[in-house]
Amino acid sequence: MADDPLKSLMDLDRELFELVKKSEEFAFSEGKIPLKYKFLIAMAIDACLGAAEGVKVLVKAAMEKGATKEEISEALRIAVYIAGAGAAYTAAKGLKDLNI
Repeated sequence: MADDPLKSLMDLDRELFELVKKSEEFAFSEGKIPLKYKFLIAMAIDACLGAAEGVKVLVKAAMEKGATKEEISEALRIAVYIAGAGAAYTAAKGLKDLNI
């Protein structure tokens, strides 16, 4: 639990923490869309929102589920088209230490 970025939320409000975790499990459950694509969608959204650490975590998750460098690149192209240069800079920051 020490590595969970929501630990401070859990310490403050366990009920809210559990609600957020349940929502995460619901969003990233197996379904009609394969998990690698769900992670790529989330990665693109994080790039649009300026969440570089989220980009990094979600790229790793997508790759663990079989996403390729090319799929990551194409998902980021959409993010940059939608959100502009800020998404490109956020993505670059998130990808910096991943060696992909």
